[in-house]
Amino acid sequence: MRRLSPGRLALGVFVVLVLAYLMIPVLIIVPMSFSGTRFLTFPPPSWSLRWYFEYFGSRNWMQATQVSLIVGAATVLIATPMGVAAAYAIVHSRLRLMRAVHLLLMLPLMVPIIIVAVGIFFVYVKLGLIATIPGLVLANVMLGLPYVVTSVVAGLRGFDPTQEMVARSLGMNRLRSFLAVTLPQIRPSVLAGAVFAFISAIDETIVGLFVSGGQYQPLTKRMFTALRDEIDPTIAAISTLMTAVSFLLVLSTMSGRRRRGA
Repeated sequence: MRRLSPGRLALGVFVVLVLAYLMIPVLIIVPMSFSGTRFLTFPPPSWSLRWYFEYFGSRNWMQATQVSLIVGAATVLIATPMGVAAAYAIVHSRLRLMRAVHLLLMLPLMVPIIIVAVGIFFVYVKLGLIATIPGLVLANVMLGLPYVVTSVVAGLRGFDPTQEMVARSLGMNRLRSFLAVTLPQIRPSVLAGAVFAFISAIDETIVGLFVSGGQYQPLTKRMFTALRDEIDPTIAAISTLMTAVSFLLVLSTMSGRRRRGA
């Protein structure tokens, strides 16, 4: 029997501790969402679905949810083709300029989000995009592009470009050969990038605080406002639903990649 070295054991303990640290908020929020009391308490003294009904029965919460879903869907529709095109250019171009383009596209992940939000705010003030759906969509497209580019670049680097060259030698142009040969084989990477762009859009709070308002407030901003004004267990119910949706989307993407790999 192979014995564990102290280094491997320490690494395993460290990973378990990190996972536990990441899971603790979820393990606390989920039970509180089923609390029957008026305030957030853990552990809940009683159990109820009251706050889920409160969420689905509230016009304000539903309006904010609709805004988030519209922004998320529009972000995916715009960021995905743009990210795929950028990733294709980054992988296949021999120009050194593409390295700078790649770095530029990754900047939203490197720059602190509060700085990004302040910059977007000042630009939007001049363009009149404050408290508008197009403004929210454009901001989230910028924030979601790095996820699509990273995922698709990884997929393209694992794809044999000779297949596309063969299709082009048989008379297909570059676009048609990409759609017919390359895209079907990197589809899991494209879907993964789209899923993360969607999750990023519906989960973004800081930018929403700066550029949204009025009837065009995403769910995360309304949650933040509700926490500031009154601590309500409805927040725990919404957080649980958002966590579940994100988890199911990622799980379905991973399952699709495994089935395709099998």
